[in-house]
Amino acid sequence: MMMKKKNRSKNNSDSLPAPPNLEPYSDPQTWPSSRKYLLLILACIGTWQTAYTAGAYSPPQYLIQAGLAGHPSIEAVLTGITTFCLGFAFAPMVLAPLSEMNGRYPVFVAAGVVYVAFQAACALVSTLAGMLVARLLVGVGASVFSTMVGGVIADMWDARGRNTPMALFSGSVLAGTGVGPLVGAVMAQRMADAGRWRWIFWHQVIMGGAMMLFVVVFFRESRGSVLLSRKARALNRWYEELEEHGYFGVWVAEDGSLGDGSPPLGDAADEEKGPASALEQGRTARRLKRIRWRVKEDEERASLGQMIATSVSRPFHLLFTESVVFFFSLWVAFAWGVLYLTFGSIPLVYQRVYGWSLEDAGYIFVSLIVGAVFATAIGLWQDRLLYHPKWAASPASGNAVDINNSSETSDDSSNKHVSSSSSSSSPPAAATSSLSDRILAFLRRRFPASAPESRLYFTCITSTFLPIGLFIFGFSSRPDTHWIGPAIGMVLATMGILSVYLAVFNYFADTYHKYASSALAAQSFCRNVLGGAFPLVTRPLFTNLGPARAGAVLGSIGTALTVVPWVLVFFGDKIRARSPFASQSTSA
Repeated sequence: MMMKKKNRSKNNSDSLPAPPNLEPYSDPQTWPSSRKYLLLILACIGTWQTAYTAGAYSPPQYLIQAGLAGHPSIEAVLTGITTFCLGFAFAPMVLAPLSEMNGRYPVFVAAGVVYVAFQAACALVSTLAGMLVARLLVGVGASVFSTMVGGVIADMWDARGRNTPMALFSGSVLAGTGVGPLVGAVMAQRMADAGRWRWIFWHQVIMGGAMMLFVVVFFRESRGSVLLSRKARALNRWYEELEEHGYFGVWVAEDGSLGDGSPPLGDAADEEKGPASALEQGRTARRLKRIRWRVKEDEERASLGQMIATSVSRPFHLLFTESVVFFFSLWVAFAWGVLYLTFGSIPLVYQRVYGWSLEDAGYIFVSLIVGAVFATAIGLWQDRLLYHPKWAASPASGNAVDINNSSETSDDSSNKHVSSSSSSSSPPAAATSSLSDRILAFLRRRFPASAPESRLYFTCITSTFLPIGLFIFGFSSRPDTHWIGPAIGMVLATMGILSVYLAVFNYFADTYHKYASSALAAQSFCRNVLGGAFPLVTRPLFTNLGPARAGAVLGSIGTALTVVPWVLVFFGDKIRARSPFASQSTSA
C-alpha cells in the first residue's frame, strides 16, 4: 500500500481531524417521537393541501368555462380533474425510484416546486389546453404528498406503530377533500365577477408557497438506506483525512486480530523515526488493512432506468397475477371514485332537489370532514383494541405476549415473552372469567392479532358504512325529506372510504413486505384513474337515473365489494400460501 511519508510530531494528535457527527444519519425508527411527529405533521399538511386542490376545482366549473377562450363545454372543463388524477397515477412510478436512490427530501422539494408553479399557471392560462396541461403537472407535483407519505411513515415506524400515523395521514386526505370543494363553492358564489375566479388558484399558490417553506426548513431525510450511504461517505471522508496525517486504518496481526488505528510504533523512542519507519518495523508481524465502508443496498441497486422499468412494470404484473392486489385495488378504486363523485353530486342534489345556492350546497361538504374525524378516531381506537394484551396473546396458553416485541419476532420467539401472571394455583378460567374474557379467548383462537388479516377484522364492519351511506344519500335526497338525511349518508360513506383506504395500505405493507411498494403503486394507479373518471359521469348518472336509483346502483356495487375483506379473513392464509410474492416476503 502506498503511504505518504510524514514525520509525526508529538503534537500531531492535536491537529487530527475530529470524528464526524453521525447523529444526522441515525436510523429514523430510533428518532425521538417529537421529530417523527414533526415530519408527520408536515407530511399531513402537504397531503391535506393536495387533497384540497383536487376538490376545489369542481365548484367554480362554470366560472372557469366562462373565463377560458372559446367557452368549452362543462365536460371538457371537468376533464381538468381527470388530468390531475392522471398525473397523480403515473408520476409516482418514476418519482418513487428516485426517492429510493436519492432520498425523500429532494423529491419532496422538487415536486413541491412543480406543484406551486403550475398552480400559478392554472391562474394565468386562458385556454382549455393550457388549463388541462397545467392541471396534469399540478397532479404530478401533488402526487408526492399523497402516495409517498406512506413510505415516509414506513421509514419512521415499524409495523406495530404504523397504524396511528397512517390513520392521521388518511384522515388528512379526506379532510382536505372536504374543505377544498367547500371553500371552492363559497369563492365561486362570491367571486362571480369576471376574472376574480382566478383567486381560487392564487390563494392555493400562497398556501402552497408557505407550506413548501416549512418543508424546506424543517423536513428531514427519512429514507434509511440513503442515510446509511451518507453515513458511510462521512466516515470514509474522515478516514481519508486521517490517512493524510499518517493514520491508515487498522493493523491486522497474522492471527487475524486487530490492532488500534495507528501504525505500530514499538518504543516511545521510535516516534522520531516517523510512521514510515514504524511500518517497516511492524511489517513482519502485521499487515495494514485500509478501512472503507460500503452499503450493501448501494452495491445491489440497479440503474435508475432499470428501477423505473421495474417500478412501472411490476405493479401491473401484480395487479393481473395477484388476486389479492386485483380485488383490493378494485375495492379502493371504487371507494376513491365515490369520493371524487361527491364533488359534483352534492351540489347537484342540493341545488336541484332542495333549491339551495352553490354556496349553501358547499357547506354540506362539512359532512366529509366530520366523517374523516370520526373514521380517524375509530382507526386509532381499533388499533388499541387489536393490541389489547388479552387479545394479543398466545392462543394456546391465553397468556399475554410482550406486545412490544410481537411485531418484530416470529411466533416461536414471541412465546418466549409469555407472562407468568397465571400459575398452577389459579382457579379454573371458567369459574372466574367474565363475558369479556370469554369473548377475547374466542378472538384469540379464531382471529389472532398476529395474523396479517388482523388489519381487516374491523374493516369487515366499518367498510359497510360506504354502501349504507350511499343508500341513505340516494333514497333520502327528496324534497319531502330533511336535508340532513343526505348529509348523514355522506358522513357514513366517508367513514367507509377511509376504513377501506387504511386497510388496503396496512394489509399490503404487512403481506408483501419488499413488494409492498409495487402493490401499493398498483392500487394507487387504479384509485386515481377511477377517481378521475367518476366526475365525468356524475352529472349523467344523477340526471338520467335520479338520486335514488344512482344511490342504489352505487350502493349495490359497494355492498358486493365488502365481501373482499371477509374472504381474506377466513381464507387469507391459504391465499397467501399460493402467492409467490406474499410467500417470499413472509419468509424473508
